[in-house]
Order: sequence, then C-alpha cells, then structure tokens
Amino acid sequence: MSNIPRKEYPRPQFVRENWMNLNGTWAFEIDNGRSGEARGLQKVGTALSGEITVPFCPESELSGVQHTDFMYGVWYKRTVTVTEKQLKGRAVLHFGAVDYCAKVFVNGKLAGTHKGGYVSFEFDVTALLKAGENEIAVYAEDNTRDRLIPSGKQSEQYNSYGCFYTRTTGIWQTVWLEFTPKAYISRVQYYPNITAGTVTVTAELVGTANLTATASFEGKEMGSYTAENACGTHTFTIKLSEKHLWDVGCGNLYDVAFAFGEDNVTSYFGLREVRLDGHKFRINGRSVFQRLVLDQGFYPDGIYTAPSDEALENDIKLSLAVGFNGARLHEKIFEERFLYHADRLGYIVWGEFPNWGLDSSYADSVYGILPEWTEEIRRDFNHPAIVGWCPYNETWDTDGRKQFDDALDIVYRATKALDPTRPCIDTSGNYHVATDIFCVHDYEQNPEIFKEHYDKLMTEGTLFDNHAHRQTYKGEATFVSEYGGIQWSQDESGWGYGTGPKTEEEFLTRFKGLTDALLDNSEMFGLCYTQLTDVEQEQNGLYTYQRKPKFDPAFFHGVLSRKAAIED
Repeated sequence: MSNIPRKEYPRPQFVRENWMNLNGTWAFEIDNGRSGEARGLQKVGTALSGEITVPFCPESELSGVQHTDFMYGVWYKRTVTVTEKQLKGRAVLHFGAVDYCAKVFVNGKLAGTHKGGYVSFEFDVTALLKAGENEIAVYAEDNTRDRLIPSGKQSEQYNSYGCFYTRTTGIWQTVWLEFTPKAYISRVQYYPNITAGTVTVTAELVGTANLTATASFEGKEMGSYTAENACGTHTFTIKLSEKHLWDVGCGNLYDVAFAFGEDNVTSYFGLREVRLDGHKFRINGRSVFQRLVLDQGFYPDGIYTAPSDEALENDIKLSLAVGFNGARLHEKIFEERFLYHADRLGYIVWGEFPNWGLDSSYADSVYGILPEWTEEIRRDFNHPAIVGWCPYNETWDTDGRKQFDDALDIVYRATKALDPTRPCIDTSGNYHVATDIFCVHDYEQNPEIFKEHYDKLMTEGTLFDNHAHRQTYKGEATFVSEYGGIQWSQDESGWGYGTGPKTEEEFLTRFKGLTDALLDNSEMFGLCYTQLTDVEQEQNGLYTYQRKPKFDPAFFHGVLSRKAAIED
C-alpha cells in the first residue's frame, strides 16, 4: 500500500487486521445533469471520462481534478479483486464520508444509499461480490444551495467569500473493504467510572459466540471479562487493577482486545469524567479552564481532507505550541483519525456539526440535521477527547424569518438522551433555546471595552450579550466561545474582525489584553480564539494557511499557559 494516499487504518478505535484500502486512482466523471444512472454509468464495463485520486474531493489539487465550479452529481468507479477465502465470512464496504447523498453499486447492483456529507457509513456487500475482479461504482449528489443540506463553511457562491470557502463534493475520506467472520462485534460503547476504577462496556453482537475482553495499560493487563454464548446487546463491567486517568495534556489510554468467536477487534478508551459544577467545568473533579482555538479543518491542497495522517496530528501540535489545550472543531465533523490523535495527546475538543447552509427558520430543517447528528454522536461517543457537543453554531434568522426554536430544542433533547455524560450547547453564540452552557461570541477589538463587558459577570452576575433581545442568560456556566479574530493579512484580499493592527507589537498587545480579560474572570470556564490558521481569504489565524507561524509561538504560549482565575 506504499503508493496509496491516506493509507493508514481509518478507524483507530475499532481495528480489524483483515482490511483493504481502496484509496488511489478511480475513474471519475462529473454528472451535472444527474442523468448518469439513466445512461447506465452504474453498469459493469461502462467507462467514465476521467480520473481522480481518492480520497481527495474533485475541487482539490490533490485529487488531480481541481474543478472548483458547482458539481451537482459525480461518479466514481474502480475494480477490486477479492479471494474465495475473503468471502467465506462477511465483506463490508466502508466510506469515511461522501458529500452529500451517496448511492453505491457493486457489480452493477445497488448496495445501498446514504444521506449526510460528514459521517461514516458502510454496506454489507458479501452477496454482491464474487471471487476475482469486481467493479464498484459510487454516485454522489450535492447542492450547497439547498436549504435542507447542511454544508458548513462551503461557499454557495461561485467564489469563496467572507468566511465561506472552497466546496467539497463527493468522496473526501478513505474508502475501504473489511472482512469479518459471520459472527462479529458490530459496535462497543464505553462508560468509564473514575471513582470505582471500572469501565462498563455495551457490546452489540451479531450471532452467538464466546466473548472475551481484556483491558491493558502500556502492555500490562488491567482486567478482563469472559462470557460463553454471548449474543445481542451484551453489557459487562471490568474492574481495573490500576487507575490511570485521561486528562488534559495527558492522553492516558487503556487498550482493549476483544475476541468474539473468530472475530478479533482492538480498541481503546480513556478513564475520565466531565461535568458542570455551577460556573466550573470539571474534568476528573478538577476545575479546568478550556483554552480553545477555532479549528475549521481546511487544507490548501486537500480542502476538507488532510494530505496525510501526519498533517492531522501536526494541527494539534501547532495548537499546543501556542498554548491552547483544545479546540472547537468548527462547522465540520472531523475524521476519526483526528480524534484519535486528540485522544492520544490529551487535547480536548467539542464535537460540532456543519449546520450552516441549513435554513433553521423552517420546521423541516430538523430533518437536515437530526439523522446525521445522531450518527455523529453514535460514531464518536467513545472518544475521551470530546468533552461536549454543539450541534448548531450562530443560528441566524433568514430573510426576516426567525429561527424555528423547536428544532433546536428537539436536537438538544435528542443529544442529551443519546449522551447524558457530556454537556450540550444548543447553538454556539446565538440564539440559545435549551442549553447546558450559555456561551457568547464577541469580536470587540479594544481590550479595555472587552474586559468591561465581562467583569460585570463577576461584580453583578450579568453576562454581556449582543443578542440579549433574543436570548436570556439565567446564570448558566458560560464562556466566550468566539473572540479575537485579529487580522494579520498576507495580501490585500485577506480579512479579519474589526480594524487590523498596524504593527506586530499592536497585534500582540491586543491578543494579550483580550485573552487576559477572560483568564482573569473567575466566572468564566474557558475561551475560544478565532482562529488556528488562516483559511483562504479569512486571514485572522495565528498561523498562515500553509501552517507557518506569523509570530513567535512562545509569546502566545506564555499568555495562555498561566493559571486562570476559575482553575483549582
């Protein structure tokens, strides 16, 4: 697999050895008329007109296509050879993400469809494959101008503008085949208990077989569980012989080896707890100040897709180098490899959804978020790095129509039902409806005025809010979940918030003043600075789009790393 792009195993928290990476060269064709199926493009042997390098979207340089105009339909094709031995059990075709509606054919027959451009999905294709050569065809439809399709920061205009950037169409994460026995583990979910030193596991099993789960830490066994003739949804608890807490900057991970009949899966979990306590956000019982940065997950050469696994890890290391301890994963569902590196490095993150593009002023907008959002929570539940959920960001009114509040309420309630272990912010910034945390966005550039805004939380118990006419602060835990955005442009077309500083000294002084105002606030549990890197024309990052530091990272690290007023 040396010449295959993004060749690493795409799902580090649920690993099987018997798999086949399908990234690389595929046949490709744009189908703006969306007539390909009627023309028989799904049929075996029907040629497509071009080529593409998967998993990079056709808009990207790394795809080899670099077509940046609107594409309403795209087709992919490739052949894959499997053996009789591989087909003795079960063959599953996996997609990391396909934007937006995917239709998959194997040897000309429909394998399945999926709606949602950001989450992973799979199809059992055992019955459609044969020993020898097989043809896979994928058709994807997308329309960033459709009010029911969430598209995050993808531009609905021809060009990028403001805080909207190059679009992503079709396949943009790894495609892979996996082979399992007929009796297999479908999924596991972890519930760690730091007080008892245990982990409770719910395993979803298909078929009946003996089940063994062995937990270890740095190679040393910590506990195990065995059950004969296990089946269905099977819940059990492992008492851990030693406690090693997962914490900020300390990504302690327990490994777990599962054996279910002939099926073997390796996994991991973190022993940690998060909870709100008044205005404090506690991790493992300790008040932790969240020094977050806005990370939008865009890359100059891959757009939504990192060029390498190392690039994913490097973005976290860049953030740590300037003193942040975590990130809002903004307007995008990040791939599982990123979350794996966050888990390893003790880097806290908020799981968010790309709700922009979805018109939340209509009641039916709930259909554009809830199905995919619940898939995201289900996929990413086990990652200890995720300390909270935020399904919406800045739910503005549209053409005079107010946001449909009940949609936000429904999504919040569904989130809490699916995951009662983490707090949920209904919509970051505005307009809050039902939320565990009342956060605000404030791009005031004058540090003195900014400080005055939030000192009143300490002296009067009131929270400064630009949207107080639409939402009411009731004393919830709070933080400024977007601030800064200080412009430092590489060209005249670049922009940031407010008036950009004229000198480096002015930039650094402004950054420190704004940040100190939040670190010194005893009623604030965190901050989130906009942003980690420039993205295309939005040039307000601490790094350029090419990941080069604009200033000495040590300065920012010095500002951010001192103890905050709310911390224990």
